[in-house]
Amino acid sequence: MKLLWDSAIGLLVVTGSLLGMTLPFGKLATGAGVPAVVWAFTISFGAGGVLLLALLLRGARIRLTPHKLRYFFVTAAISYAIPNLLMFSAIPHLGAGYTGIMFTLSPVITLGFSILLGVRRPNLLGVIGIAVGFVGAVMVALTRGEAGQAAEYFWVAIGLLIPVSLATGNIYRTVDWPEGTGPIELAVGSHLASATLLLVGILTLLGWQAFAPLAGVSLVIVGQVASASAMFVFFFRLQAVGGPVYLSQIGYVAAAVGLFAGTILLGEHYQPLTWLGAAIITAGVFITTKAQSQNGAPATLRIEPASSRS
Repeated sequence: MKLLWDSAIGLLVVTGSLLGMTLPFGKLATGAGVPAVVWAFTISFGAGGVLLLALLLRGARIRLTPHKLRYFFVTAAISYAIPNLLMFSAIPHLGAGYTGIMFTLSPVITLGFSILLGVRRPNLLGVIGIAVGFVGAVMVALTRGEAGQAAEYFWVAIGLLIPVSLATGNIYRTVDWPEGTGPIELAVGSHLASATLLLVGILTLLGWQAFAPLAGVSLVIVGQVASASAMFVFFFRLQAVGGPVYLSQIGYVAAAVGLFAGTILLGEHYQPLTWLGAAIITAGVFITTKAQSQNGAPATLRIEPASSRS
């Protein structure tokens, strides 16, 4: 476990795989009539609650400060509430596997934001790896969902907003990380903040009756909350070990898991171009991983004071 806790590639595979399971779980829930916003709330409330209990059982306490509260709610909005709402809204139209592949655009957008903010960026091989992954993602995007069921461009656009929100969160969480705060505490605070925001939205727009369909997907809830709780422990550790650009590559792993789970477990069908694009994305992961090892240590975020930038 300690080797995994300190391994960027190990954390990447585990975190991405657990994230990928959110896609088939989400399709099962929304297919049973659970509104997208309610399922997003279920994930944040369930994961936040389980992790809070684990924290309390260890004798730890969350000490709130204005900085932490800001971090919790900003992270909640741009990393969890918004992308989850977009994802679960798009899945019924695009398919679980196709929606998951949208995650693969996150590294490219994260890299662009990193360059604009003066963040240390990957070496040339790392940039090539991300570019290869991007080519694969474009090929997949052109197929517009499941074979024979091309989605409207509106839903493709909604899917494309997912990596934009995720990339924004990747940068923000590193830039504003509260000093001396552990990853589990940040996961707890951010998820409970996300659940709060989503609950307000649900009660305002839909009312309590929106929760009724959850009674029919109890086993799906158990599986989703368990995987999400484990995922976010590794997620924040990967943020600390790998930095924002490396972290963003969990989308590659999640996309592969979502694509295979959608095909094997949910009976989804995709065009050959979709599978070819997924294979090219996988090649991009191997290239960027090789670049990471050449750097000697994962890239970290380094923001210079405004006065020192030219």
